[in-house]
Amino acid sequence: MHAGAIAEALGLANPTLSFHLKELTHADLVSARQAGRFIYYSANYRTINELVTYLTENCCRGNTCDIACAPAPKLKRKAS
Repeated sequence: MHAGAIAEALGLANPTLSFHLKELTHADLVSARQAGRFIYYSANYRTINELVTYLTENCCRGNTCDIACAPAPKLKRKAS
């Protein structure tokens, strides 16, 4: 997709999207190609799969992420 279509689909301001796409490109999670005045972005599934594998093995320790990586319950504050 070109950057404008991504921004519209996600409801993000162009500068915000540009920042995030730049970081994703530097991390090799997306690739960019220029065609005329547009830059088209696509997911780099090889790198994404490697990241998911790493996180599953090192964060979730082989468990499904819905159990192992679920957010911790919020603690209730005592009334003062």
